[in-house]
Amino acid sequence: MDLADLFSDKSIKAKAKVTRIGEWLLSDELPVHELLAFAETKKGAELATAIEALEYATSKKPGIADESVLGFVTKALDTAEPKVKWESARVIGNVAHHFPDQLENVIESLLSNAGHPGTVVRWATAYALGEILKLKTDHNHKLLPAIEKLSAQEEDNGVRKKYLDALKKAKK
Repeated sequence: MDLADLFSDKSIKAKAKVTRIGEWLLSDELPVHELLAFAETKKGAELATAIEALEYATSKKPGIADESVLGFVTKALDTAEPKVKWESARVIGNVAHHFPDQLENVIESLLSNAGHPGTVVRWATAYALGEILKLKTDHNHKLLPAIEKLSAQEEDNGVRKKYLDALKKAKK
């Protein structure tokens, strides 16, 4: 079964599709660039499913991500679909440590999502920004005060905790 067949099979639930694609990525059955090429043609729920599969795989094996993955999910942060935003942020959080010198545009896109009305988008954004902050790169001179401000303004305890935990680790 290929990606097109999997996505068109309505008998397979989205979570099962995510797992199957993620396992294909992890086993090298599906090259990452093929998933990205496929995902570029998708919108909404299908795009979110593809990125969620990428998140599944990068959470277990971050090294499968290359610069094209980082670019793809950074661009996806600007879409209107909340699930695409949060799954993209989670991928970034998983792989940021592989790209410490290529995070400037990523940080800008994440910061633009930090005030999103959706709690899950803000939580995933806080996770990604926190992972970047913990890298202790030159970006921290800008990121540290931004995260301090975000944590002070955040109303959701779970999101605020993500920021505060990262701040604590970055200041050690």
